[in-house]
Amino acid sequence: MKKVLLTVLTSMFLAGAAVTNPSVAEAKKGSVAFATNPADTRDVIAEIIDVIGLKPRFEVRAANVPNAAATIINGKRYILYNERFLSAVNNAVRTDWAGISILAHEMGHHLNGHTLNQGGSNINDELEADEFSGFVLRKMGASLSETQAAIKVLADDHDSRTHPGRSSRLAAINKGWRNAESQILASSKAGTPTRAVAAPSRSAALASTPAPTARRATASRINSQQILRQVKLQGAPEELIYVTTAYNVVRETEDGIQVIGKMQRTNSPNFPYVLESQYLPSIFVTTDGLLLNKDGKRIGVLTT
Repeated sequence: MKKVLLTVLTSMFLAGAAVTNPSVAEAKKGSVAFATNPADTRDVIAEIIDVIGLKPRFEVRAANVPNAAATIINGKRYILYNERFLSAVNNAVRTDWAGISILAHEMGHHLNGHTLNQGGSNINDELEADEFSGFVLRKMGASLSETQAAIKVLADDHDSRTHPGRSSRLAAINKGWRNAESQILASSKAGTPTRAVAAPSRSAALASTPAPTARRATASRINSQQILRQVKLQGAPEELIYVTTAYNVVRETEDGIQVIGKMQRTNSPNFPYVLESQYLPSIFVTTDGLLLNKDGKRIGVLTT
């Protein structure tokens, strides 16, 4: 059954990725049915926009298109997407990063000026959009595997007239993801204290790096308006760790603010978020703000 589903998804994606697919052509004639965007889709769009730091000079609409497409209708830029298609992709690969990567890919077409061209889809434009998607998702906290999940099942093996083959697309996504990774590491390195524990292992390195007593009376160097929650770990009570409004996990150090991870959404109703960091094992966040390890043991709490 899964193989059949993936085959259907693949044909839908490849047939509809070009700006000139039939449903988008109907949209240009004004016959497309726009739906109200779900709140979670608006949240995702806001997160992507926050990552790239640009104003969204386009509208994102659920519509009766086969999958997703970037297009211009009556002089206005749109990203159109099929809700059932994105949901099916997420279910097939078991991560909602798949749908996010598709939306980011279409954003890449607009922001790279591809939709201003009259020739429709082409291999170079698709690779640029893939690279953009890889960059954005790493900035949002996705792993490389999560970032590539959709293309792994949707892309064809070989190049077509309009779209590159799977290996080329995965390489482009990898390039974008690595570029973002380099930026994040460079930013983290700039704020890393000299005695910080190196992180080849994801053990509780923070707990093994005690904070100086003097820091207990020091005000946070982070603007309070940028703080969403404080992370209080039982094993490292002296550490000043915060989740920012951009969902970054940051640590206050003697040398400044160090980005150490990301708070990411999950598909679990009981554990809607997980804190991922190179310094710590995965920490699961309950709806009440409790922090649990992978064994379900409480190890801390999110405070306001």
